[in-house]
Amino acid sequence: MNIRYAVSKQEYSRMNTEELRENFLVESLFITDTINLTYSHIDRIIVGGVLPVAQTLKLKAGEELGADYFLQRREMGIINISGSGVITADGTAYQMKKYDCLYLGRGVKEVSFASDDPEHPAYFYINSTPAHKEYPSKFIPLEKAVHLELGNQKECNRRVINKYIIPDTVATCQLTMGLTILEEGSNWNTMPTHTHERRMEVYLYFDIPEDNVVFHMMGNPTETRHIVVQNRQAVISPSWSIHSGVGTRNYTFIWGMCGENQEFDDMQGVKATLLR
Repeated sequence: MNIRYAVSKQEYSRMNTEELRENFLVESLFITDTINLTYSHIDRIIVGGVLPVAQTLKLKAGEELGADYFLQRREMGIINISGSGVITADGTAYQMKKYDCLYLGRGVKEVSFASDDPEHPAYFYINSTPAHKEYPSKFIPLEKAVHLELGNQKECNRRVINKYIIPDTVATCQLTMGLTILEEGSNWNTMPTHTHERRMEVYLYFDIPEDNVVFHMMGNPTETRHIVVQNRQAVISPSWSIHSGVGTRNYTFIWGMCGENQEFDDMQGVKATLLR
C-alpha cells in the first residue's frame, strides 16, 4: 500500500511540478492481477485500482491498517470503469458491468474480484473511508443512479452527473461517490469552481481518448496550479483546494468525497474572474 501524507497550503505553495505530482497524483492505478492501493492521510481515504486478468484477487487489510480484515473499520465504494466482472463479498456475488457501482459496509470480511473475460478485463476503482457503524451493502447499477443533466454547449460543459452513493440512495458513514460523463464537444468540469472545507475529494479521470489529457486545476483560488492527467489516473484534492478540470477532448470522471458531512451542495463558490 502506498502512503501519502497530508499537505498544507503553505507546503503546497512552495512545490514544483514534480512535487505536486508526487503528492497529489495517483499515476499508476491499474496493474495487471494486482490490487493497487494508495492510503492518503487526508481524511484517511484509500484510493485503489483492481485489475483481475488471469487471477481472482482477494482483498487483504495489510499491516498499514492494523486490522484483521480490510473492512473491519471501513466502508467502501467500487465502480467498474471498463469490461465486466464479479465482486464477491462474504459469499454474495455481484455482477458488475461498466459504470455499475457497489457499496460495501463495515464488517464485510471477505472480498474478491474477478473478470468475466481476460481479453476484456474489468477495471474496478475503489474509494474506502473509515466507518463508525455497519450499514447494509448495496448494488447500484448505472440505471438506478440519480441522474442530473447540467451545463450547455455554449460553455463547453454539457454533462450528466450520476450520483451513486449519496444519502438519498445509500446509507453510509461518510463516503459519497458519483460519476460524471461529459458530452462530445464539452471539456470543462466544475467551472465556475469551488472548494468545500468540510470534505476532501478524489477525482479519477478516464475514458480519455488516446493522445489526449486533462488539465486538473487545484490550489488556493488565488494561487492555482495544474496537474496534467492521463487516462485512468487520479488526483487527491484537499478540502482547501479548488478542483476543476479541462480536457483536450471530452472524458469521464469519478468523484469520491469524505469528511465532516455528506451535503452535496455544501461548498464555497469562487467566481472565475477571482482566480489567480
